[in-house]
Amino acid sequence: MKNVKVYGPGCQKCHLTEERVRKVVKEGSLDANVEKVSDFAEMAAAGVLSTPAVSVDGVVKMAGRVPTEDEIRAWLG
Repeated sequence: MKNVKVYGPGCQKCHLTEERVRKVVKEGSLDANVEKVSDFAEMAAAGVLSTPAVSVDGVVKMAGRVPTEDEIRAWLG
């Protein structure tokens, strides 16, 4: 199972990123746990300085913009 974290304080782009990640996981019937992280201390500990950000199994894949669904599929594939 993949552990996916979406980092962001709750802005519109952060919500859109979380929606896209959850959509890709659901549509692909992927074995992944999606968690939303809005705690600034946890974001800093993960090395996230710009949001929204997405990590997969502890590796930050993207920060500072909303990923495309194709990008998310590639990370989870």
